[in-house]
Amino acid sequence: MIQTLDLRGSRPTRAELTALVPRARIDVAVATETAAGLIADVRDRGEAALLDQAERLDAVRPTSVRVDPAAIAAAVDGLDAAVRAALEEAIRRVRLASEAQVPPPAVTDLGEGAQIVQRWQPVGRVGFYVPGGKAVYPSSVIMNVVPAQVAGVGSVVLASPPQAGHAGGVHPTILAAAGILGVEEIYAMGGAGAIAALAYGVPGLGLDPVDLITGPGNVYVAAAKRLVRGDTGIDAEAGPTEIVVIADAAADARLVAADLVSQAEHDELAAAVLVTDSAELADRVRDELDRQTGATAHGDRVREALGGRQSAVVLVDDLEAAAAFSDAYGPEHLEIQTADPGSVLDLIHNAGAIFLGPDAPVSLGDYLAGSNHVLPTGGQARFAPGLGAATFLRSQQVVRYDRTGLAGVRAAIRALSDAEALPAHGDAVDARFPAGS
Repeated sequence: MIQTLDLRGSRPTRAELTALVPRARIDVAVATETAAGLIADVRDRGEAALLDQAERLDAVRPTSVRVDPAAIAAAVDGLDAAVRAALEEAIRRVRLASEAQVPPPAVTDLGEGAQIVQRWQPVGRVGFYVPGGKAVYPSSVIMNVVPAQVAGVGSVVLASPPQAGHAGGVHPTILAAAGILGVEEIYAMGGAGAIAALAYGVPGLGLDPVDLITGPGNVYVAAAKRLVRGDTGIDAEAGPTEIVVIADAAADARLVAADLVSQAEHDELAAAVLVTDSAELADRVRDELDRQTGATAHGDRVREALGGRQSAVVLVDDLEAAAAFSDAYGPEHLEIQTADPGSVLDLIHNAGAIFLGPDAPVSLGDYLAGSNHVLPTGGQARFAPGLGAATFLRSQQVVRYDRTGLAGVRAAIRALSDAEALPAHGDAVDARFPAGS
């Protein structure tokens, strides 16, 4: 079912490891032309375009793109009590963890009368995209909205595809999660058209453009985010979910397999990778994957994901080699299930989120760990962080110099401005010191 990459007896270079990493073939560029057409349609025709796109792409025509506040309140009132309690606990935990991400203002004194103030300003207005499709994601509402609120964002708007099973409205569980968080501006719109509406606004709906769009989606959403970037900010172009498990002979094969299956059930393109120095564990995990796939609700989806080119069992000589492979991969989720997880953690540099030990599965992070589950995919963890309060903050430097402070660097500015053949820069400083002063 799942392919094997045997790297034992070799020490590939970083470039060779990068080439060996199993990846799904996903090219956002192939969706660009279609996404561009949908974006242009929304910019030209506004609400009418969104309604037509919903009818064509979501198989339902909403009675209203903007969600009535009464529908939000009804969804909150109708929410299952156990689900509500779970959502509220998730909100509490994510809020606490997000608050730890907000940096305090800092003042740097560089000399007499020379001071730089570092401050952090929230983005003014943010649009959140919550996907539909194969699952319902109230947890994604929490992961996007809570850190924005913690950062101090003053205006938020949420978009989610209209659901044929709910008369063209946003899924009630999504509405309920948003309602609990106090989100009042919600739109039943999906795909590239929704990204366009958030980026450029739709006056007929009272939808003003946002400064930043966050949230995952399909390849057309990713393409649309790429196209609107520059007119508005984006978090990332999210791809299918990924899990890498580093495990040794001490790991429980049943648990390792369960965690691989849990992520494979997301999507046929989901990546599930085991990296181990134990051939015996690898054999046991393969047996468990066969057994658990046959017993899980989305077995066909899981089987296709595990059998895809993006999933593999990778055999290595030792845990140092396992860490090197993981770093080359840069996984969205990394689990370390070894006898001494901490020693392996010391070798890891690239991962969206890291889960240590047998009692910290990725499922915990998806819902209630307190960490954020909107994470970089496709190797972006090598250079990009996951979503957090910092996503919604902008660093600003406030320059506070008095006459004494400026005088202290006057000669150096003149020297540099002349060296760069920009003498007016130096003149602007000299103008503040008239002859004889």
